[in-house]
Amino acid sequence: MTDTPIHAAPAPDSPTGELSTRNLAMPADTNQNGDIFGGWLMSQMDLAGSIFAYKTTKTRNVTVAVEAMTFRKPVFVGDVVSVYANTVHVGRTSICVHLEAWVQRRNVEKSILVTDGNYTYVAVDEQGHPTPINQNPVSVSA
Repeated sequence: MTDTPIHAAPAPDSPTGELSTRNLAMPADTNQNGDIFGGWLMSQMDLAGSIFAYKTTKTRNVTVAVEAMTFRKPVFVGDVVSVYANTVHVGRTSICVHLEAWVQRRNVEKSILVTDGNYTYVAVDEQGHPTPINQNPVSVSA
């Protein structure tokens, strides 16, 4: 059995992008096999992506798509999960963010890439309607 799923690009040696969130995997987050539930990990990545997207949108944003998710390794109770984010593309109202979830396991020095994928967010106004992303904000000088 290979270390990397056949359909996935080889895992990088270190995280790419900006650290967005860090969390501890707890027993309440496990599936029937005692591993951390994939849905919990996806939600951690979604939160990290939304926080990262806000830095560009400067407004509320909503998740509209998740694509190219690759679950490479399981996450275990006690793992520290760090999610790194970088911008793939910014459109008129949307931003695509590549997210990588890395874990630090007890008694293991090197971080391990466990999951990665692309999440797309749309900037919305207070009524929930798509709103343009201002990529060239006007700076106010004193």
